[in-house]
Amino acid sequence: EAGDLVAEGHTRGRSYRTATLTTEREYSIGPNLEEHQVWDEAVAPNLGELPTNVLDICHYGITEMVNNSIDHSQSPTLVVRTTLAPELVTLGIMDFGVGIFAKIQQAAGLESERAAILQLQKGKFTTDPEHHTGEGIFFTSRMFDYFSLLSGRLFLNHHRASRDWLLEDREDGLKGTVVTIKIDPKSTHTTKEIFDHYATERDHFAFNKTIVALSLAGPDPLVSRSQARRVVAQLDRFREVVLDFKGVDAIGPAFADEVFRVFWNRHPEIILIPMRANEDVQRLIMRATRARGPASLETQN
Repeated sequence: EAGDLVAEGHTRGRSYRTATLTTEREYSIGPNLEEHQVWDEAVAPNLGELPTNVLDICHYGITEMVNNSIDHSQSPTLVVRTTLAPELVTLGIMDFGVGIFAKIQQAAGLESERAAILQLQKGKFTTDPEHHTGEGIFFTSRMFDYFSLLSGRLFLNHHRASRDWLLEDREDGLKGTVVTIKIDPKSTHTTKEIFDHYATERDHFAFNKTIVALSLAGPDPLVSRSQARRVVAQLDRFREVVLDFKGVDAIGPAFADEVFRVFWNRHPEIILIPMRANEDVQRLIMRATRARGPASLETQN
């Protein structure tokens, strides 16, 4: 009745097992550690008989996040935890290095770790472009039902169902990075569906569409051209850009002009799509684009 045991079988063949199984393993990070080894040894054997699509998503998420720790964290060790419950699979990766947000801030010369989060969330950002594409976190955060990063004093999380990103500033800092990813074992989406969603009709095999959560560009109101330039930085790498204004109550005329006139005039080949903007924000967007005439501006609710 408490849900602590799960019954299997019938009559004399009936057996019971604990509803939740948690395993944990620590690895020393060195030149011989590879992400597929962690998956084969510490994760896959503990996931039971999950559907193929869910296993594929778990495989992608673990290998990408472990690879990030190996190549970027400068941590001596990493810990992988697997928790299997009837209603949820939870995977965790922890390292004790420089911290993902601090690493990006330093590598890109940004003014704060918050600014690093905005760049990271766009996709295609990496501190080692020779060996990485910067796509791992972008796709992992969209494949799993829940995704979070805890590093330093900042806690970032994404919920797939609502498409919302939330950022919290915590009093107690954390050295290193903790990644937590969760998925319902009954989920029906696939890795291919997620990859395809971020490819435009012109090129079905390329990652050329992104969604930028403008709520992560704060905490200050979005009013200045300098803020706008941070938002559009590196967006010229994409053919289609969705700007999600959920949680943004207002923007300034200068911000709107810099994004929807100045940046767009510079890159007319890019399709800009404002999404979930309130009436006041939509009014300023249309004002900034009116002088351009017919263009590739679309809107989504």
